[in-house]
Amino acid sequence: MHWIAPTERDTATDTLEQRLWNAADQFRANSGLTAAQYSAPVLGLIFLLFAETRFAKRRVELESAGASSRRATSRTDDPAAYHAESVVFLPEAARFAHLLNLPEGANVGQAINDAMAEIEKHNPQLAGVLPRTFQIFTSTLLKELLKKVSEIPVSLDYDAFGRIYEYFLGQFARTEGQKGGEFYTPSSIVRLLVEVIEPFHGRILDPACGSGGMFVQSARFVSEHQKNAADELFIHGVEKTDDTGRLARMNLAIHGLEGDIRHGGHINSYYDDPHEAVGKFDFVLANPPFNVNAVDKDRLASDVGAGRRFPFGVPRTDNANMLWIQLFYSSLNAQGRAGFVMANSASDARSSEQEIRKQLIEARAVDVMVAVGPNMFYTVTLPCTLWFLDKDKQGTSRADTILFIDARHIYRQIDRAHRDWADAQIGFIANIVRLYRGEAPDYTLGGEEANAKLCETFPPLQGEGQGGDGLVYRDIPGLCKAATLAEIEAQGWSLNAGRYIGVAAGEEVSDEDFKERLEALNEELEVLNAQARELEQTIAQNVAEILEA
Repeated sequence: MHWIAPTERDTATDTLEQRLWNAADQFRANSGLTAAQYSAPVLGLIFLLFAETRFAKRRVELESAGASSRRATSRTDDPAAYHAESVVFLPEAARFAHLLNLPEGANVGQAINDAMAEIEKHNPQLAGVLPRTFQIFTSTLLKELLKKVSEIPVSLDYDAFGRIYEYFLGQFARTEGQKGGEFYTPSSIVRLLVEVIEPFHGRILDPACGSGGMFVQSARFVSEHQKNAADELFIHGVEKTDDTGRLARMNLAIHGLEGDIRHGGHINSYYDDPHEAVGKFDFVLANPPFNVNAVDKDRLASDVGAGRRFPFGVPRTDNANMLWIQLFYSSLNAQGRAGFVMANSASDARSSEQEIRKQLIEARAVDVMVAVGPNMFYTVTLPCTLWFLDKDKQGTSRADTILFIDARHIYRQIDRAHRDWADAQIGFIANIVRLYRGEAPDYTLGGEEANAKLCETFPPLQGEGQGGDGLVYRDIPGLCKAATLAEIEAQGWSLNAGRYIGVAAGEEVSDEDFKERLEALNEELEVLNAQARELEQTIAQNVAEILEA
């Protein structure tokens, strides 16, 4: 199925993003610092402005409440009155206007450092999180950046501010040459993950949480369904990089969220389990690093086996994809759902990885697989696959099937090199899953356009088990297929959507399809080459032992 949505770029926000980045980039041009050195301070000032926007709104509410009550004391300067609504309390010396209007000759860097220290003092959840390296910049540079950041309209809504924050993360990642979403996952990918697993209430884990985008989008989902996310979600994350972990905690704070984020100190999700996650979580969301090698498998031995972190065994190949997938699976409780991004090669990998994938499928945990086309990430052009697990599907009518969706030709072209999904496209794909599950469609995201596309694709039928709106799921060549476990076994336990969905009538395999298939085959070839090298070493070692005997 081909659905290329028209580009709907917000030119005003685009221009603002570029102006802000140009101002931030003055640090590189005028200080000789790397992006790794100036990224945290820049994001810290953006955090401060957004925190002040929420603080000011809450302060007005408290002033109004005080004026209409007979209480003798006002709560406008009581941190607890702000914390009760998940708002960061800002003492006067830490407010943006105070810093912006510092007199000529003032030590701006020291003033901002002091402001960050005061914020942490009054908001314990931010202890050790905010940057305090502003003294390495000149006061002139800082004054200019404060002025540029202050130009962000305070009325910016959730989406627009999130885009600015994400834009900066992406620019810093690109500047530093990071791959595969080291800091974040593009919001449209995360929104689809969230729409499919539907995290209305419960404990949520991301063991490779980056800057916390999965949590923020989960909270947004809850809010859009008229609930208070701070009351409904219990957030847990792991991030091996200390600086990125602090970014995650800042990101939660500016969105009025709190969570238990473990980061730095050599913590690593392969070897460490700080949340004692096995069987504990209602939801898992993640975009782990792909195809990681050099994991010390000897350190995993005590975590291998039924009821442990790696219940299906350790792959013989030097590739961590199947380790991550098992971590996500084992962290779920009996009703838990997971959604995560994964390299295409994990869907087709052979040998020991195939055996692990077979066990996962036979456990009736794999629910949905979505094929995603190229150019959806800022720094990586390769296509990928979205996996969805659901431990609660056992005993349902779909226990012995897996839904495959081909979304490679559903996208919106942002610019020549980048794509995303429009809201209607995300809503459409998510509602295919809901129909498959026998649930009513939800048009909170995508509205009438998603509704119209769903009705066009799945016209109402009479006399069948139906989802909401009289719609019923059925296989659509080129778009979706509910494959049986027998069909999947016949395909060597492959979870590659292309093996099942086929091509719609009248459509031909495009050059882009050929390129994607070639890239996927190349990924598999790399894995096979690694296996071959490992086998060569084993044979050489065995021969040497025989000759020495």
